[in-house]
Amino acid sequence: MQLYNTLSAEERAQLIDEAGKQRLTLSFYAYAKIEDPKKFRDDLFIEWNKLDALGRTYVAKEGINAQMSVPAENFEAFRETLEAYDFMKGIRLNVAVEHDDHSFLKLTVKVRDKIVADGLNDETFDVTNIGVHLKAKEFNQILEDPNTIVVDFRNHYESEIGHFKGAITPDVETFRESLPIINEQLKDFKEDKNLVMYCTGGIRCEKASAYFKHQGFKNVFQLEGGIINYAKQLKEEGLESKFIGKNFVFDHRLGERITDDIVSQCHQCGKPCDNHTNCLNDGCHLLFIQCDECQAAMENCCSTECLEITHLPLAEQVKLRRGKQVGNKVFRKGKSENLKFKHSGELSDKPLAVAEKTKDIRQKIKVKKVLLGKAEHYYVKAQVGLFVIENQELNVGDKILISGPTTGNQELVLEKMLVNGTENSVAKVGDKITFEVPFRVRLSDKLFKIIG
Repeated sequence: MQLYNTLSAEERAQLIDEAGKQRLTLSFYAYAKIEDPKKFRDDLFIEWNKLDALGRTYVAKEGINAQMSVPAENFEAFRETLEAYDFMKGIRLNVAVEHDDHSFLKLTVKVRDKIVADGLNDETFDVTNIGVHLKAKEFNQILEDPNTIVVDFRNHYESEIGHFKGAITPDVETFRESLPIINEQLKDFKEDKNLVMYCTGGIRCEKASAYFKHQGFKNVFQLEGGIINYAKQLKEEGLESKFIGKNFVFDHRLGERITDDIVSQCHQCGKPCDNHTNCLNDGCHLLFIQCDECQAAMENCCSTECLEITHLPLAEQVKLRRGKQVGNKVFRKGKSENLKFKHSGELSDKPLAVAEKTKDIRQKIKVKKVLLGKAEHYYVKAQVGLFVIENQELNVGDKILISGPTTGNQELVLEKMLVNGTENSVAKVGDKITFEVPFRVRLSDKLFKIIG
């Protein structure tokens, strides 16, 4: 009985590409009393693994919180695995505005003390006594009321790239930090103001609304289904968006566009930009906003120090990290003295630029390709990539695709290559090939041949 992953992220990505089928990115949560979270976790893993469902899920005695990637053809079967439990019958699945087949590459279901780290003692208040749920149209209407105070219960790196107009955007790194800050900031408005809150998918507001009602706030409201569901209702009902910019999401995409407004800047040069990057240096992994130009110049690094480290041999990089407590640095969320154009706290509602129109991400599946092999090395100074052919033949003149989580999808025509050290026009299974690549290649990158 399989209860854990048996494939690496790279192997799973290869299978997804070979299948060529559309996947849906979605999220959901439910508060409930779960007597045996471990058994619940194992049962879910078994059923989801059968459906090729991937993602990150937390279960606890208080409920479930999940972000998933599911084959579109298995969507209804996946829903049935949830509705087998009484507390999830009719559950709302927040389907993403944009989809990426590689949004998740592993199925992880973990048992936690809580499904959201909130720092609260739930025994002191009724977690089921929540605020009034508002749909998109109702949410827009209450925002027009001068008696309304709207609060963003996400973190600074989320609100920086997109938020509701006029919202209070706390300068915090965790959800638990925002609760006492907002309680103190709004202590004089508990009786006569509408406290309206929102977050990504609704789960944080579900707990926060009960908390603030316990704190004495009389008129507490929350956006049903969060920004994800709000964006869906905008399209379905043709409503005006009161949200500007991008919605930060916790998968490989790191964001999905709600409006064409760009409200943030590249943290390195100040150019209008709302694309997040994780620093390539494994000893850093700082999450920050980086434009295409800085990404190319800095090779996905947040600083010259990190850039220099990534150019060292791997053994030296590991040696530099040895013995250091880097746990608090890994995946830091945009707090560094190297980020000259970072904004957080009180944010402007004024757009800095308009995003360029891009093709529907779902159209990617129409590009027919076959996996040839994977990257082995990249020679930075020579700008040459080394690949191993593991499947089919490669010929000079073929159109190829180099794809990876950081590299993205880069297409080019193969004009010349060395096969096992000698110039040749054909490479076969088992051959090592090198050719010029005008961008940095990473070990996680895959080499494909485009066939249509």
